[in-house]
Amino acid sequence: MSGHSHTVSYSASLKLYAGVLTTLLVLTAITVAASRIDFGAGNIVIAMIIATIKASIVALFFMHLRHDKPVNAIAFTSSLFFLALFIGFCLIDAKSRITPITVGLKPIPTMPNAPGPGRHFVPGAPLPGFGPAPVAATTAPAAAAAEHGAAPAAPAAEQHH
Repeated sequence: MSGHSHTVSYSASLKLYAGVLTTLLVLTAITVAASRIDFGAGNIVIAMIIATIKASIVALFFMHLRHDKPVNAIAFTSSLFFLALFIGFCLIDAKSRITPITVGLKPIPTMPNAPGPGRHFVPGAPLPGFGPAPVAATTAPAAAAAEHGAAPAAPAAEQHH
């Protein structure tokens, strides 16, 4: 390991930091004012531009990138710019898509007894509208005879050949 230390002395004045503070407060006020005005699709673009400027100012002055090698400051600010640009392209692309239209599908029939918000049902009991299917009489003469008290007719015997 090398025994040298990195001691860097930055002479920043109170006037400089007061100017940075004022700039950031003005940009924040512009952000709030722009959020209350409807620019349509331009709202996100304006917000991204202001946010990029504010992030660049913070990085350059408070992270001391302006005192570092110029290539680092350029790399950082350009990465913020391209991040805003690519997010903006994604938002523009998502906004440009149309809602798909479904063609040839039959509507779902309405079920007036289906449970929904505000409807209450007993756990374990069949849901309203989904009870057991009614049993249809399969042998009408036998059912009629049973109603009148007669014994049902015996089924015909199977014939074996």
